[in-house]
This record gives sequence, C-alpha cells and structure tokens, in this order.
Amino acid sequence: MAPHHLITPWLLFSQTLLLAVQTIAKVPAVIVFGDSSVDSGNNNQISTILKSNFKPYGRDFLGGKPTGRFSNGRIPSDLISEAFGVKPTVPAYLDPMYNITDFATGVDFASAGTGYDNATSNVLSVIPLWEELEYYKAYQVKLRRYLGERKANEILSEALYLMSVGTNDFLENYYVFPAGRSSQFTVDQYQRFLAGIAGKFITQLYGLGGRKISLGGLPPMGCMPLERSRNMYGNGCVEEYNKVGRDFNVKLHNLAVKLNKELPGIKVVVSNPYDPLMEVIQHPSSFGFESVAVACCGTGIFEAGYLCDQFNPFTCSDANKYVFWDSFHPTEKTNRIISGHLMNTSLAVFL
Repeated sequence: MAPHHLITPWLLFSQTLLLAVQTIAKVPAVIVFGDSSVDSGNNNQISTILKSNFKPYGRDFLGGKPTGRFSNGRIPSDLISEAFGVKPTVPAYLDPMYNITDFATGVDFASAGTGYDNATSNVLSVIPLWEELEYYKAYQVKLRRYLGERKANEILSEALYLMSVGTNDFLENYYVFPAGRSSQFTVDQYQRFLAGIAGKFITQLYGLGGRKISLGGLPPMGCMPLERSRNMYGNGCVEEYNKVGRDFNVKLHNLAVKLNKELPGIKVVVSNPYDPLMEVIQHPSSFGFESVAVACCGTGIFEAGYLCDQFNPFTCSDANKYVFWDSFHPTEKTNRIISGHLMNTSLAVFL
C-alpha cells in the first residue's frame, strides 16, 4: 500500500490519466458484462425489484437523469470507456432508446444483482451471466449485419471486454441462505466453483472472438455501509468478508495466468478494485471525503434500490464528500478514483 504522504499525488495522477490517455487508445469498443457495479440500465427492462431508474439515483449524471445506474453519476465502465477515447457512457443493451448504431462502439449487458452462480441471479430474478452471453451472441449478429463481416469481426477482436461480478455471490447468496450454497461448499470450495464458472465464461467469449478481457476482482466487501451496520463488533469493516475478497482475487489472478497460457492470442488481466478502494476507506480525508462508514442516500446505513428514493429526508446534499452513494455502491467520485487506478495498472496494457 502506498505511504500516506503519496496518496494525493497518486489520486491526481489517476484522475488526470482518465483524460490523458484518450488520444492514444487502441480500443474501438467497450463491451460490458457483470452486476450492479457496471449495469447501465438493463434491469429497467426486466421484472425485478432491483432497479435504480428513479431519483435521487443519477442526480449528478449527464442531465441529472436516473438511468438505472446504481450511483449518483457515472459508473466505472463509463469512465473507462471515456478514458480509452471511445465514448463517455456505455449504453444498456436492453434500453429501447439505443440501437446497433450506438452499440457498435460499446454495449452493456450487465444486470444488477447477478453473479457467476445461477443461484445468485435467481434471488432477485435478474439476468444470469450465461444469458448476458446469449445477448452478446445476438449483438454479434446485429453488428455483422450493420457493419459487414470483416469490420464487425475487427471490432469484436479489438474491443475491450470488461467483467465485474462476484460480490453478490457472497453477500446475496452464500452468506444469506444457510441451507443453500454454504451448506454445500466451504468458502474456499465456493470460490473455486465461481472461478471455474469465470474460466468457462472467458473461454466461451474467446471462442466468440474476444481477445482483450478485463476480469474484475472483488472490492473490500466488508467495508460497505450495509455490512458495517451488521457488524456485531461495532461499525468497523467485517474482516471475514474482506478476506474472502482478497482470497478470491488471488484465485482470479491464477485463472488469468492459466488462460493466458492456454488460449493463443488472448490477453486476460485482473482489474482489482480492492486496493484503491481500501486506500480511500482507510484515508478518506486525503481524497477529500468526509464520510466512509455511512452512504449519501438516506440514513446511509441500509438503503439501496427502492429504499434509496427522492422522498428520503436524510439524503446528503454533496455526494462528493461520501465514499459510498448507497449502502452497496460507490459515488461517482469514488468510481473515478478506482477507474483511474485501473487505467494506470491492469488496463494500461491495452493502451
């Protein structure tokens, strides 16, 4: 971890990098799979209670519009797309406002609440990861029809594929249902089970032409406001959950090494948000934050989705002072810090 006195220059460099690399990027499109950390609005179009297409979500987004992004503004996939010089936001595949002309330079298949494990997506009736891949196959057909075989294949092979998923497998599934996965697997076994699914998914993506793949790691899950509020030992981070995140990230790193050896021409990197987010959580004032234990929306302890609404009298006036927007999701400012760090580390190989 960086020494305390180096944090501010590191932050400034990370944020500047988001703008500086735009002129040298080699990525024609950004294609996104995952959960609420990168869902730009697909859940708006399905029958689930897990939505965020209402105020105060999106109040700091372009035009102050709630789009279904679980933040006050943009999410990491938007910021990374902008950093690569592609476009400032990545549209949701199921959003009827967009079509293949918009999707040719980037498309988002993510669904809030999903996980690697199909049992996780069943909890809140959201799109399972395998179905996100089916949507991608349909997108390929549309893209080839729109651009022609050669041009479409070029975009598909040069595109950056962002994956951000896994948190819900633990916090919505494994640790919630005693008779479910936790009765079938130890934590280590479940991590290996999930990593196996990740490996199969990436191998399928490779078979469909994907070559540049960012495999998202887990954040310090135990430091989310909701988990802090459940901590029986006070309002500090739940170390058990953080350790699960760190251990799973090691397994993802090993998976990336394995896939890079086995699949000719592929480049899989692990984009790990754990360290930059923990840096912010441990030294919030160095980044200009005033609150880390509670979120901006509502009381900041347990609200997310419909519990975070425009009628809640407690929602903060300035989200930039908060690390978290709701009890699960970071503010745009935090997303910008994490994205800047990833551009400077794992994603730099694709510049």
